[in-house]
Amino acid sequence: MKKLFIIFAILCLAAPAMAADWNFYGSARFATFWNDVDPDKDGVDSDEDLTWAQQGNSRIGATVKFNDQIGGGFEMSDSFGKRKLYGTYTFGNGSQLLIGQTYTPSALFYSNSVYDGDGDLLGAGEFYEGRLPMIQWKMGNFKLALIEPNTSGEAGKYAKKAMADFLDDDAIDPDLAAALDIIDIDYDALADELGIDVDTSLPKIEVGYAFKSDAFFADVFAGYQTYEIELDDESVDVDSYVIGGGAGANFGAFFVKAGVHFGQNLGNYGAYDPKFNGKALADDMSIDDDLKELDSDSLGYLAVVGFNASEMLTFEAGYGYEEAEVDESDNTTERTQYYLNCTVNVAPGFFIVPEVGMITYEDEVTEPEPETFYVGAKWQINF
Repeated sequence: MKKLFIIFAILCLAAPAMAADWNFYGSARFATFWNDVDPDKDGVDSDEDLTWAQQGNSRIGATVKFNDQIGGGFEMSDSFGKRKLYGTYTFGNGSQLLIGQTYTPSALFYSNSVYDGDGDLLGAGEFYEGRLPMIQWKMGNFKLALIEPNTSGEAGKYAKKAMADFLDDDAIDPDLAAALDIIDIDYDALADELGIDVDTSLPKIEVGYAFKSDAFFADVFAGYQTYEIELDDESVDVDSYVIGGGAGANFGAFFVKAGVHFGQNLGNYGAYDPKFNGKALADDMSIDDDLKELDSDSLGYLAVVGFNASEMLTFEAGYGYEEAEVDESDNTTERTQYYLNCTVNVAPGFFIVPEVGMITYEDEVTEPEPETFYVGAKWQINF
């Protein structure tokens, strides 16, 4: 009886699957890079290391068309974690409703920098927040998305600040402060103990529009998020927004792309930060002892130029810059990356991308300011 039930269940699942049009795909990616990190510390030598590993953004997935109205797709990482999972419904007027997880309207991908697992200057000139759960409506080249708010770990951020303020108190024994400073603390759990809570009433809202012709393209996007933090029997509003866009053009075999974005409290918004060498940008809102909101202002931009030498070779150079500064701090944290690479098409679906580049970090108040020089290649086979 149990076997009959299993066979019946398989047939029930297989029948609609056979009726749908499934297009499977995969991408195997491998990083081979030599890195030289200058920690910018007196008496500390540079750290040279080798990266020789499969990239975490290797993937396998499928797009599905059930009929003219219903479709969808999924994508898994190299460890079979969820990258994408969504369904779509197309209305009679051509507009489309998407529910599930995929890229948000602000994802542009102008750069082809392959270092750091296809880093693409994300968080170093290019705004990016990942693939997120959302409900999205698309009409032509316009997108409106209601996205899951970024609140995970937000209470822990302010618990961590409360601990830092406690350790800086002159009344605390220095030995005790030093001991507490090196303990691995679960700040989310500490937030619960301190009564720090995050309340949301709206989804993150994001819009985007894209224009494209044979020789030119342009994109614009904007997003807004708000939530409330309850602490010390008081509440503080954390508002964040981002506005950005870019454009590009082809001039025969040459191409150029440029983008810019600015915003407030982008860390709270959910902006991706690669944290090269453990250095993060100061893009989260701070709260002072009087519960005054100290917003963080961010700016980022990038430029990419390239040359299609042949069907086999494409050269590209890029520069990205990202900065963030918290109100009243008089401190700007800055990240810069520039690179030169060449895409070598070995065969259809198989290519290698050698790249050389530099990543720098600057902080006007604290030290150190590390630099990373890297050279190597990404290997990729799509199937």
